[in-house]
Amino acid sequence: MPGHTENEITIAAPLSLVWDMTNDLENWPHLFSEYASVEVLAHKGETTTFRLTMHPDENGQVWSWVSERTPDRGALTVRARRVETGPFKFMDIFWKYKEIPGGTSMHWTQDFAMKPEAPVDDKGMTAHINRNSLIQMELIRDRIEQRDRELRAGAPNR
Repeated sequence: MPGHTENEITIAAPLSLVWDMTNDLENWPHLFSEYASVEVLAHKGETTTFRLTMHPDENGQVWSWVSERTPDRGALTVRARRVETGPFKFMDIFWKYKEIPGGTSMHWTQDFAMKPEAPVDDKGMTAHINRNSLIQMELIRDRIEQRDRELRAGAPNR
């Protein structure tokens, strides 16, 4: 049975800052702890094709893949999918943002299935994504909230 995850966090910062920082692909290695690099390969309309490379895992394995990402600022959504699927049969990602009292809600949905030869099955990957999404979302929240404090204090752009 395919995997499905949904994770959400509230970020005490304006929607425009949350949107801008989380959709600045080139800055993802500074926003996420798991990504070593991002290489933008192509732009077609609003869609960006890019290569993500992770830091080595506990076994020294470096994972890398190509994805497509299409933000829709008007709808406050982003759709993404892996083009190079690696151990996945497919991986579809949907991000949704919402302005709420005190900040911004960011919601991630991931739908996927693992290949039979993958090192983990759908259930195992679901558990991994749920654990890791919480870690990454909290880190992103903290970094965006810090940047918001700096901006309100008059700090220069980075």
